[in-house]
Amino acid sequence: MAGPPGEKIMSIEETVAGQTLATSFLATVAEHGPEEALRWKNDDGSYGSWTFDEYAELVARVAGGLSRLGIGHGDRLVLMMRNIPEFHIIDTAAYFLGAAPVSIYNSSSEGQIEYLANHCEAKLAFVEDSRFLDRFRPARSNLPKLQALGSLRDHQDGEFSWEDLTAGEPMDLQAAATTAKPEDLATMIYTSGTTGPPKGVMLSHYNVCWTVESLRITIGWESYRGVKLVSYLPMAHIAERMVGHYQQLAFGCTVTTCPEPTQVADYAREVRPTYFFGVPRIWEKMYAGVNAALAADPERKAKFTDAIEAAIPLRERMTDGTATEQDRETWNFLDEVAFSQVRALIGMDECKLAVTGAAPLPREMMLWFRGLGVPLAEIYGMSESSGPITFSPWIVKAGSVGKAIPGCEVRLADDGEVICRGGNVFQGYLKEDAKTAEALDSEQWLHSGDIGEIDADGYLKIVDRKKELLITAGGKNISPSNLESSLKMIPLIGQACAIGDGRPFVSALVVLDPDAAKAWAASKDLSDTSLEALARHPEIIGELEGAVEDAMKSFNNAERVKKISILGEEWLPDSDLLTPTSKLKRRGIHERYQAEIESLYTKK
Repeated sequence: MAGPPGEKIMSIEETVAGQTLATSFLATVAEHGPEEALRWKNDDGSYGSWTFDEYAELVARVAGGLSRLGIGHGDRLVLMMRNIPEFHIIDTAAYFLGAAPVSIYNSSSEGQIEYLANHCEAKLAFVEDSRFLDRFRPARSNLPKLQALGSLRDHQDGEFSWEDLTAGEPMDLQAAATTAKPEDLATMIYTSGTTGPPKGVMLSHYNVCWTVESLRITIGWESYRGVKLVSYLPMAHIAERMVGHYQQLAFGCTVTTCPEPTQVADYAREVRPTYFFGVPRIWEKMYAGVNAALAADPERKAKFTDAIEAAIPLRERMTDGTATEQDRETWNFLDEVAFSQVRALIGMDECKLAVTGAAPLPREMMLWFRGLGVPLAEIYGMSESSGPITFSPWIVKAGSVGKAIPGCEVRLADDGEVICRGGNVFQGYLKEDAKTAEALDSEQWLHSGDIGEIDADGYLKIVDRKKELLITAGGKNISPSNLESSLKMIPLIGQACAIGDGRPFVSALVVLDPDAAKAWAASKDLSDTSLEALARHPEIIGELEGAVEDAMKSFNNAERVKKISILGEEWLPDSDLLTPTSKLKRRGIHERYQAEIESLYTKK
């Protein structure tokens, strides 16, 4: 960033020196006090809200309540609740005590709750209601460090309530703001545990404040006043923590809390977010929904598809600054007659920045949304990097995940692994020195576990997970995610998992997309047919086998998916098959569908 002659440009380290999340929050309240901060939907469908001033008042009361319960500097508290406004209050209140809030996944079992609460040595736990209390209570006798268990709703004798937290004397936030130090723990993000017990990723106040400042520079908006977000992913995941919580604390945008991720499409249409983060499955479902709606009118669908194909190169030239006046006029015409209505249909008509991340999104789908006028960009990172490593929101190269965020060095190790270092890199794994040493080398380079390529312009492309490459019986190394992305561009396929490690050829499990399958069934007078029955229907099997063969033409013969098994059971996030952000849990999928996989290699 250039400034006037003689002006010293401050580094991120200098900008955030001495900052914590507590001081950042108070600065935001001072600037945005009477503006809307947190919104939620009431039972009658109306929306309620708190301003930043009201947010701060509640934080002061809850901080006082936590202090009376014995929470102080260095303590940890476990939070287990959905995306509700009270989460933001109690999480933020903890910073003013120098304590570290640790959010855990709402799907956690009794055994997982016991492990996580013991591992982080939680002194206090606060949950939303009886659904979570019922899983916490059996573990409580095995949690010697836990001194208090509370519930926002449905509390019983011996448990504290939201009213208990907020009823007493409020804390003086200005006086308490210096309790936490930049080097203190701000939170721990527990990994999903797909390759063993979850690891506690330790992030300091400095890590978070540094990363938020780097994102501010990356996005480049002068102000976030009026920016609207929908918060729907688990707060136990770094993506939602960073986008829907930490960035709000620092920037003063308005967050609408969506307690059920399955309702995010409805919330998007109502809220009209100006800044929206979606995991790939959200974008895939939007894409499938639009195409399923168009499928009822084949002529209209064909015209829309032609319009999108024409729009994609126009939009890309508009992005990189090479568009002619005719390019802009043509796209504006297409937007007026078709695209603007579709963006409104999916709630993206006011969106100024849309982001996808946490897993790969097919390049063709990225281009489709960009052609439609949704300003979609891909971000790449991990919990251990406080979220982002690379992100180029405005000059996008579809298929890449952008350039390094400001202040973060990114390069490839000798074996092609993506490594980085900067103020976003974590403090280590709690109580796991050996695993910390595996992830973080002596020069503080964080090893991502991903294989990548960096082009001449510095844009990173992720090839695959280092540990997920398929090695066939013939010794061929194959990227499963590339195959899966191609399969998911077939309208009838919603989810896919490539199989082939140690096998003579590559096959795949494919899951019917519910919206597309429903539209297909209606066109065949099979509207009452279940998804499971459709997966066995000879016509749909033949159609998909032909589509897969066409989709594989861009791959060499050894890489191509040769056989598929069609499934009528949708894979749901936060399950044995998918992480909360819809990444494949390959081990779980292989175990669940062992018979189907074996049949692919035994059937002639």
